[in-house]
Amino acid sequence: MNEDRPRNAILNWLDSLKIFGGDPRSRKEIKHILREAEGRQLVDSDALSIMEGAIQVADMQVREIMIPRSQMVCVRIDQKPKDYLPSIIESAHSRFPVLAESDDEVVGILLAKDLLPLVLEQNTDSFRLKDILRPVTFVPESKRLNVLLKEFRATRNHMAIVIDEYGSIAGLVTIEDVLEQIVGDIEDEHDVDDEDTSIKQVDNDTYMVKALTSIDDFNETFGTQFEALEFDTIGGIVVDQFGRLPECEETIDIGQHTFKVVNGNSRQIHLLQVTPKTDLSEED
Repeated sequence: MNEDRPRNAILNWLDSLKIFGGDPRSRKEIKHILREAEGRQLVDSDALSIMEGAIQVADMQVREIMIPRSQMVCVRIDQKPKDYLPSIIESAHSRFPVLAESDDEVVGILLAKDLLPLVLEQNTDSFRLKDILRPVTFVPESKRLNVLLKEFRATRNHMAIVIDEYGSIAGLVTIEDVLEQIVGDIEDEHDVDDEDTSIKQVDNDTYMVKALTSIDDFNETFGTQFEALEFDTIGGIVVDQFGRLPECEETIDIGQHTFKVVNGNSRQIHLLQVTPKTDLSEED
């Protein structure tokens, strides 16, 4: 019940927006009203950031935040504990997709806590992985994050496998990934400052890049030659090119790439979609 309080507070707040200038007709107008409310010190900056994030998830799709298939840590149904325990311990995740013989067949989700009985087992060879698997949920890449969050809460699932238009595994998404779009990064005792996670490849030409990605790391991945003179992050370069803080969904061409602001708030941008420019005609 407690987890409903922040959501109810947001809904109550949105219901009362009319006192700040009439009924908003778009999400952009709602954001404008919220920022006016912050200016009047009716809400603080942290509350504004959360409310803007709650609104923004309705415009975002699973493909924009999912963990790509190449970065998934999986277990195979026919493996013995001695084969998969090292990778589980090293990754320190709490949930793992379990694959059948085919790499595109996920038969269930393994919760790390369900392996605790192994501590008391004298003979782990008799332990059957299929006996402790949880059901797996599949979602398309195009599913909206607000819909996914509602489904996560209704089913009490915390992880879903993302499939592409051909039914193949594209990646995975967790409830934590969705919540981070609303409240910002959620770090636990197992999180490390791994720069590799700042850039995620969605498909052959599309990448999701955290705005705080260092310029050196961006250059290394994309073969660009941005200089870290005035700015240390790719987000700083993007904001500088706009000449202002851009709104979500705005795009700009910089060099040979197009940058789209996927997530951000009234103070900073958080997530960028980077693709090659559609028009790569030679420049003088």
